[in-house]
Amino acid sequence: MTRNLKLAQRDGFGLRVIAHIVLFVMAVVAIIPFWLLVASSLSEEIQSMRYGYSLLPRGFSLEAYRFMLANWWQIGRAYAVTFTVTGIGTFISIFITSMMAYGLCQRDVKGVKIVFFLMLITMLFNGGVVPTYYIYTHVLGVRNTIWGLILPNLLTSGFVVILAKNYIQNNIPEEMIQAAEIDGAGQFSIFFKFVLPLSTPILATLGLMRAVLYWNDWINGLYFITDVNLFSIQQFLNSMNENIMFMAQNAQQFGPVDLRAFPSTTARMAIAVVAILPIMILYPFFQKFFAKGITLGAMKG
Repeated sequence: MTRNLKLAQRDGFGLRVIAHIVLFVMAVVAIIPFWLLVASSLSEEIQSMRYGYSLLPRGFSLEAYRFMLANWWQIGRAYAVTFTVTGIGTFISIFITSMMAYGLCQRDVKGVKIVFFLMLITMLFNGGVVPTYYIYTHVLGVRNTIWGLILPNLLTSGFVVILAKNYIQNNIPEEMIQAAEIDGAGQFSIFFKFVLPLSTPILATLGLMRAVLYWNDWINGLYFITDVNLFSIQQFLNSMNENIMFMAQNAQQFGPVDLRAFPSTTARMAIAVVAILPIMILYPFFQKFFAKGITLGAMKG
């Protein structure tokens, strides 16, 4: 028995070593792109264009960040739009998701299974780009408004609703809700006083997921926004890339073009670095909820 125990401990140790090696390699693979981004933003423009990406800055320079400060009226406005869209969109999305999840937990309400089935259908099929664009622009009228960046992502996937629903069913005792109903509490009181406070882990997890989605979104801006005053930081970066590529490809037609007058490669890298920082700063505060929320929310109810 002692020998078997030693063999089991040895096997367990070997598995832990392999797991740590795999996780270390995955962490390195995830960090390298960001490190290349930072190194490029701190490189000289000529060196960066000539030699490309490198793990260490080529000719250390802060010129890219000086460019950001000099053009902060454009970049700052794009950041303000992104912060506004992320904050409002995440709050409304989590509120709608939690209410729908709680509603789907009411097994004694007629039609709940039908609603759940319809939600699952939307996870597999959608109306397509053209009908979606028509509804948002001609029916809802979100073109060139801040809602064009918020509404399309409010409830893009039933997966988040399923996670919240399973969490509520597995972690909030049904007896407690029944006792509250006996004491005369209505559904809204139960939802706001019991369900929301007890669902903090899953809501924090889903909130981080939605915030990252809104922060990185540029496709909705491409569809619905043409007003430069409403460009998000991601759309602003995409616009910069398109302008530089257009000028470079049409240099002969328009005559000699000095691309240094436009945002350079290192400047784009610097803006991308600053764009990532808010998510990196917020993630450690949500990390303790993230693993717990995903684990419990994924359990079958």
